[in-house]
Amino acid sequence: MSDARFEDGMDKPLRLIAFDAEDLQVLSTMTQDAVWPGEQMTWRAQERRFAILLNRFRWEAHGAAQAERVQSVLSFEDVKAIQTQGFSRTDPDLVLSLLNITFTPATDGTGTCLLTLAGDGAIRLEVEALEAGLRDVTRPYASPSNRAPHHD
Repeated sequence: MSDARFEDGMDKPLRLIAFDAEDLQVLSTMTQDAVWPGEQMTWRAQERRFAILLNRFRWEAHGAAQAERVQSVLSFEDVKAIQTQGFSRTDPDLVLSLLNITFTPATDGTGTCLLTLAGDGAIRLEVEALEAGLRDVTRPYASPSNRAPHHD
């Protein structure tokens, strides 16, 4: 089994930024079914930054000869507060799976980003302004199952 190469794929590494709900929908689509160990979440309160190193399915290459995943950083700037529900952040065996990301605006550009997880979990981010990013940080690799995620 060999690793996939960007040159073999349909697209180059993703690097996306979202400043509004419509942009965030694109990030949500590209990170649907991403998985990560709980320890790969970082909250830097001083920098007001929340980031996750996740393994996302390469939806943009769906239909290629082999299913691919890639490690990516999903980040949120100007984060004032974080709340989690449905999982224990201290569980050493915690693996999370992302279903979608939404943004609910409040007043003056503030709002809430909600990361909905499989199994009724969620991460809620109170933000001063919406600024989210997605950046691929490794080369694609063959998905262990060699199949695209599917939903019943």
